[in-house]
Amino acid sequence: MYDYLIVGAGLYGAVFAQQKTEQGFRCLVIDRRNHIAGNIYSEKVEGIEVHRYGPHIFHTANEKVWNYVNRFAGFNHFVYSPIANFRGELYNLPFNMNTFVKMWGIRTPEEAQEMIQRQVAEAGVLNPKNLEEQAISLVGTDIYEKLIKGYTKKQWGRSCRELPASIIKRLPVRLTFDNNYFNHPYQGIPKGGYTEMVSRMLDGIEVRLGIDFLEQKKELVKLAEKIVYTGMVDAYFDYRFGELQYRSLRFETETLETENYQGAAGMNYTDDAVPYTRIIEHKHFTFGEGNPGKTVVTKEYPQVWKPGMEAYYPIGDDVNHALYQKYKELAEKEENLQFGGRLGTYRYMDMDQTVAQAMEDAR
Repeated sequence: MYDYLIVGAGLYGAVFAQQKTEQGFRCLVIDRRNHIAGNIYSEKVEGIEVHRYGPHIFHTANEKVWNYVNRFAGFNHFVYSPIANFRGELYNLPFNMNTFVKMWGIRTPEEAQEMIQRQVAEAGVLNPKNLEEQAISLVGTDIYEKLIKGYTKKQWGRSCRELPASIIKRLPVRLTFDNNYFNHPYQGIPKGGYTEMVSRMLDGIEVRLGIDFLEQKKELVKLAEKIVYTGMVDAYFDYRFGELQYRSLRFETETLETENYQGAAGMNYTDDAVPYTRIIEHKHFTFGEGNPGKTVVTKEYPQVWKPGMEAYYPIGDDVNHALYQKYKELAEKEENLQFGGRLGTYRYMDMDQTVAQAMEDAR
C-alpha cells in the first residue's frame, strides 16, 4: 500500500516523510504516542507555548537547513542565555566574561585567562583523560567546582571522573561579554510552536498515532516496501546483545499565579544537593506571550533509564559505543530497513543535525 512506513512522527520522521512525499513516494507515518512532533512537541497552556519534553531552541549555521525549516514556520529571534544558580549565587552562561567577572572580580580577558591558566597549572592537568580534567583545562577549578561538577553528576548519574572528556568539549567558553549560548547565525523558536511546524511538514501525509510498531511488527511491515525506523535500535532487535544505556528525564510542570517567576527561560541548578538540574520558564521563549498574570515552569529531574521509559540521552562511553557497533552491523544486514534519528543511530543530535541527516537520507 505504501512505499515507506516511517516509524516515529518526530523531527527526523517528519522531515524524511515530507521529502519522500515531495519526491512522489507514498508514505505512512506511525507513532506510539498520541501526538506528532516527538520530543519537540509543544502545546498551549494559558496562552503560553509549553515545551513538554524539555526546551528546544533551533540554532544552526547550515543555510540549507534554515531555509528548509522556514518553509514550514517563521522563527522569532530568541537567543538562549541561561543562568547558573549555585546555592543562590547567579552566574551567566555560557562561560564568558560576565561569568568570570562575577566569579573572580576581574575586569579584562587577560586577567581571566591568567586566572584559568594558574588554576589549570595548580591542578596539574596536562592531557585530560576524563570530564573532570577536561573541564578544569577549559575553565579552571573554581568554575568546575561550582558550575559543572554537581550539575554533571546529576545529569549523567556518574562522577565527572567516570565520564569521557568528549562530553564537555561541546561547552562554549568565551573571553567576551556575550551570553548567547549558541554561536550560530540562525536561531529562534518557531512562531506557533514546534507541533504546528511538524504538522505542516506532515500535511497531506497519512499519520496514525497510538501504534506501537514493535507490538504489531508482523502486520505493519506488510504495509510498505521499505521501513524507516527512528526508535531505539537495540529495542528493534529485542536487545539481542544487551541494552544500550541512556539517561532519562522526569518533568514537573506547573502553572504559577505570577507574571514572571525567574526572569530567564532557563536557570540551571548546579549544586547536586538540589535534585533537579534546571527550571524552564516557557513564556520567555516567546518574549512574554500568553496570560500576563500567570507563568508555566518545568523542573527537570534526570534519572536512570529503564525499559518502558523515554530515552533522552545516549551515554556515549567506550562500552556503549562498542555495543552499538554490534547493533549497527546487524542493522546494515537488514534489507529494506533504514535506521534514523538519535535513537536509531544512538547518538546525540541537535535539531539542525537531525534535519540535515533526514534530508540527506531521503535524498
